[in-house]
Amino acid sequence: MPHRFLLFVRESRVSVELPVRPAPADVPPPHACREGCGACCIAPSISSPIPGMPDGKPAGVRCVQLGDDLRCRIFGRPERPACCSGLQPAADMCGASRDDALAWLTRLEAATRPSQPGECSA
Repeated sequence: MPHRFLLFVRESRVSVELPVRPAPADVPPPHACREGCGACCIAPSISSPIPGMPDGKPAGVRCVQLGDDLRCRIFGRPERPACCSGLQPAADMCGASRDDALAWLTRLEAATRPSQPGECSA
């Protein structure tokens, strides 16, 4: 059964269903980031200001706060946007690899992107 997410995107409510994958044995436990991943700091767009990115960041662009070790430089600090703090690692989001996580987050980003003027929504 898919997970249903209720997201608030630019003052609109969007309901999204994404498939649930069984957690492979090598996926880190909940609330633990995978070493060398950083997918959640690359795939999604962030509309909130981030230190060094006052206008937020577009989807697919590496956050300037993502260090060379693929860890957030402002993790646990007050200047970290609430949307970042609210996104918690989970087996279905992270999958078995960094590529799985990037693919899942990219699908989530596409599913929650607001329609542009003149664009039809499916």
